Amino acid sequence: MADLVLETPEATTTNPKNAVVKFFAQLFSCVFHPIFIPLYLTYFLAWLHPGYFAGFSLFAKKRILLLVAINAVAFPLITVLLLKALGFIDSLFLKTQKDRIIPYIASGTFFFWTQYVLREQNFVPRILVAFMFGVFISSSAALIANIYYKISMHAIGMGGMLGLFFVIMQQNTMLMTWPLSLAILLTGLVCTSRLLISNHTSKEIYAGLVVGIICQLAGAVINL
Repeated sequence: MADLVLETPEATTTNPKNAVVKFFAQLFSCVFHPIFIPLYLTYFLAWLHPGYFAGFSLFAKKRILLLVAINAVAFPLITVLLLKALGFIDSLFLKTQKDRIIPYIASGTFFFWTQYVLREQNFVPRILVAFMFGVFISSSAALIANIYYKISMHAIGMGGMLGLFFVIMQQNTMLMTWPLSLAILLTGLVCTSRLLISNHTSKEIYAGLVVGIICQLAGAVINL
């Protein structure tokens, strides 16, 4: 008599726990996509940090936030959409090193322009100029690294957030224990999410974190 092979439910259906984990991993990856990090941190400096934008009117803070939103977020996003529509890239998610070349160059150009505009407005706190300059350096470093391997853009973004908070700790007396602790927690969640739902290796994640942190420190040394 031939042996009967019975399929278990686990073999024929997706594990609900895995589906939930992947859902939250995708959620963290989207919410903390590196393109949004400059916007989040500009908001932190302008509204949550008590020192750098003290005395600024609500209109002035909104104007600066809008400037960053348009130049450092909207323009890079529109560029990627146009590249996809014109067939220059295969996926909006930039899954290959080839797909990332033009977006890196375009984003770097927009980041440089953003920090230049902020620098020319003397009333803008230097910490924001230094941060955006660090973002520009990060995108340039990512472009160079992309020649050899697919460094994690998410890790670079989160590393940039950590780097900025390290700089604030050195430049300002504000108690940064809770913001830094939250940043470390979010960095761990985002990087773990990328390991779960992307084809990034641990090496590419760690490299991204190091690049993000170092570039922010370099931006601070040059501008502060």
